[in-house]
Amino acid sequence: AAGVDVVLLPKRGSAPVNELVQKTAAGALPGLFVVEVTNLARRLKWLAAQGVWLYGAADGASEDWTVPDYRGATALVLGNEAKGLRSLTREHCDGLIRIPMAGSVSSLNVSVATGVVLFEAVRQRRLAG
Repeated sequence: AAGVDVVLLPKRGSAPVNELVQKTAAGALPGLFVVEVTNLARRLKWLAAQGVWLYGAADGASEDWTVPDYRGATALVLGNEAKGLRSLTREHCDGLIRIPMAGSVSSLNVSVATGVVLFEAVRQRRLAG
């Protein structure tokens, strides 16, 4: 729905892309290029060398999710819901962003956080025309 080209999943520590995932994706998975990577840090380094800006969503980041310019080649990097981004993964990001929480909830699950940031990218790209 947000025009994502590719989803990278680490081979270790990620949920398998099985029938349940396909059903939950409500038909979006067949049109999405999903790549399992053995070494995420190496792949992020390669993306950066290709001119892709890397923004990691991280607890404790000082920049709000609306600040970066997502209009160009951009990769969003999100960690798991329990531990967040690993330190080596953080190091490969051009910037770290946060989604401020209101109320008693301290964080969003990874799918909701991804959607929030993706649709900020959609908003920026539509405004740019």
